[in-house]
Amino acid sequence: MIISAETHSPEQLSFEEFRQQVLRDYRIACESREASVLGRKEVLNGRAKFGIFGDGKEVPQVALARFFRPGDIRSGYYRDQTLAFATGMATVEQFFAQLYADIDPEHDPFSSGRQMNSHFATPFVDESGQWLDLVNRYNSAADLAPTAAQMPRSLGLAFASKLFRHLPSLQSLSHLSHHGDEVCFVTIGDASTSEGLFWETINAAGVLQVPMAVFVWDDGYGISVPRKLQTTKNSISAVMEGFRRSGKSNGWDIYRVKGWDYAGMCEVFEAAIQRVREHHIPALFHVEELTQPLGHSTSGSHERYKSKERLEWEKEWDCNRKMREWILDNQLATEQELIELEQEARKSVQQAKQRAWEKYMQPIREQVKQVITLGKKLMQHPQAHKKAIGKLLQELASEQAPFHKDVLKTASRIAQMHHHLPDPAKEELLAFCAERRAFYKKAYNTHLYADGPISALSVPEVKPVYDEQAPLINGYEVLNRYFDDLFSYHPTVFAFGEDVGKIGDVNQAFAGLQQKYGADRIFDTGIREATIIGQGIGMAMRGLRPIAEIQYLDYLLFALQTLSDDVATLHYRTNGKQICPLIVRTRGHRLEGIWHSGSPMQMLLGALRGMYICVPRNMVKAAGMYNTLLRAAEPAVVIECLNGYRLKERMPINIREYTVPMGVPEVMREGTDITIVSYGSILRIASEAAERLQEDFGVSCELIDVQTLLPFDIHHRIVESLKKTNRILFLDEDVPGGATAYMMQEVLEKQGGYRWLDAQPRTLSAQAHRPAYGTDGDYFSKPNAEDIIDKVLEIMRE
Repeated sequence: MIISAETHSPEQLSFEEFRQQVLRDYRIACESREASVLGRKEVLNGRAKFGIFGDGKEVPQVALARFFRPGDIRSGYYRDQTLAFATGMATVEQFFAQLYADIDPEHDPFSSGRQMNSHFATPFVDESGQWLDLVNRYNSAADLAPTAAQMPRSLGLAFASKLFRHLPSLQSLSHLSHHGDEVCFVTIGDASTSEGLFWETINAAGVLQVPMAVFVWDDGYGISVPRKLQTTKNSISAVMEGFRRSGKSNGWDIYRVKGWDYAGMCEVFEAAIQRVREHHIPALFHVEELTQPLGHSTSGSHERYKSKERLEWEKEWDCNRKMREWILDNQLATEQELIELEQEARKSVQQAKQRAWEKYMQPIREQVKQVITLGKKLMQHPQAHKKAIGKLLQELASEQAPFHKDVLKTASRIAQMHHHLPDPAKEELLAFCAERRAFYKKAYNTHLYADGPISALSVPEVKPVYDEQAPLINGYEVLNRYFDDLFSYHPTVFAFGEDVGKIGDVNQAFAGLQQKYGADRIFDTGIREATIIGQGIGMAMRGLRPIAEIQYLDYLLFALQTLSDDVATLHYRTNGKQICPLIVRTRGHRLEGIWHSGSPMQMLLGALRGMYICVPRNMVKAAGMYNTLLRAAEPAVVIECLNGYRLKERMPINIREYTVPMGVPEVMREGTDITIVSYGSILRIASEAAERLQEDFGVSCELIDVQTLLPFDIHHRIVESLKKTNRILFLDEDVPGGATAYMMQEVLEKQGGYRWLDAQPRTLSAQAHRPAYGTDGDYFSKPNAEDIIDKVLEIMRE
């Protein structure tokens, strides 16, 4: 446990207490350096696949750790091992277990072998998905490798503290926040500040004034590219001067510190972090003159691009070396004491590494023995391929460090070459393979989505109930009344985005609601899609229920990286230990023009596995989907129909209870001749076409709304329709080969629908280009009723 210097400053400590604290920090720095050195060796000797380490950043991180309190959140990247060690969020043994990709969650509690080394994550929820007491523990949001990807969600993690501080309705959530005192500690490499995500986040945080403390580790290079080719003025803090807070303006506090100056950093960090915590003023710490003794990663050597003079400078100004000199100069320890401390640190790390390796290898060695035993047993059969078995077993036994796959491949090959042999030993081998495959499926292929009580699939369906006298109202009015009711009883729900607050969004679903529920709950943002999503991610990761609006579906492209890399993977890459129940509200499909008529569904289907994709055909359906998602705790995108806000609908009287099940299609129109499968706006056109087909040609169309693309038809209802009609058309407004191809594969291949076909299955989608502007542009760019009729008649003629 680190003693916080905010409450135990050197003036308050006795000299001996202060000395021991400094020596403890130095020992952690030594242990971290040794972990980097040994970790690199483990990669080069083949025990680990890849390594990237925090060497050269040890001293600033032990200084930083002194001011990291329980309840605070780290949101960093893969060079923060020293901070993780110093706060106790990780042990050296766990560090090596992750380096070895150990799938045992007890060994690698951060990702269970799913992420590479130094990607830390502490539990935010328990096994049932319920929030833990985040206030009384050190917290680390799950790390991301893409450069600057940690920035957007950091904004939201800090913004949540602001909400917890200022909203009385959240004060009861004392396990999630202590009056908003929590600081989000963000770390980033200097070269990554060139990314757009960095600048978008810096601007947003300066506007919002949130407790973010951003530490830029500056070692002069971005892999091989020197800083002068990365950053204007060759200094991120110099460039940031325009963001500096002054007088009564908003903005940032900016500090420059030397990464080798332990005492200087402690002094600056103490006062600065306290200011961030108390006043919610974001601060940037430019940590300069750092080194990278082992180079960027195990992929290459920094001697290739650094001059001899630079390498000599790095040796002289190594932060660990400078801290050692400072300790001696201030007589905090003798030379002999430091030698003994350093030897103990090296020994401790070596032992931790060995323990991690033995724990990783033990189950694999046991499986090797088991396969060798079963193989030798099979060799006793007179028809066994003894020579081949012997060779495979010898190869397996000779592997000094076999992988799990080596064991399974050997067992599978032996069983496969004897597939016709009726022998109990072969059956035992097959059983072994089946058991191991089931084990690895659980180890590697689970937790993409949640299960249990927080799963959206666990939410029971509640059908809408209508008053017979209910008048028809505009679709936007349905949503407006729904959101009004939602915000009246659900205090952790927030809505925000471009134009959502004062004018109630461009389609008026939130009209008048900011005035009713306050600008802290329904509010405007700048035009900054990536950090709108980031704001929602951080809020959701801290137990709130944000609805982040992206004005048009086309604009989701600005935030696609953040959604794909962070939201969609979070539950998977933490093996279920962190959740992000973010709802992204947007609108798309038909309207006018290239930039407001997008239906890029295949792109979302490819990028957002791990999220739900909801495609309601009207606003009543959308309301039911919001209810379902808010009763669960999983991330989703809800795509409302852009041209449906002024179409008339009836409002259910049970709008608060009504839910739409995820992955369950709805038969909109029953028929016997052909099944038409689609979603969203085009269903109205398909319905018109189905009427004309019945009236003019006597063709009976069964029209199915899939309702959600992820998940897709989990009960195979479309196949049940196909059994009746024996013909099928997949229809949508995506590009050719897009979501129609996805739906076809789901129904015909995965669900076995091909067995019921009497005619070739067809797809009908939009043109390959973006939709042209205007009424005619829409008609000739996307499927129209005449296109649908022609396609159906073509199928019927077969």
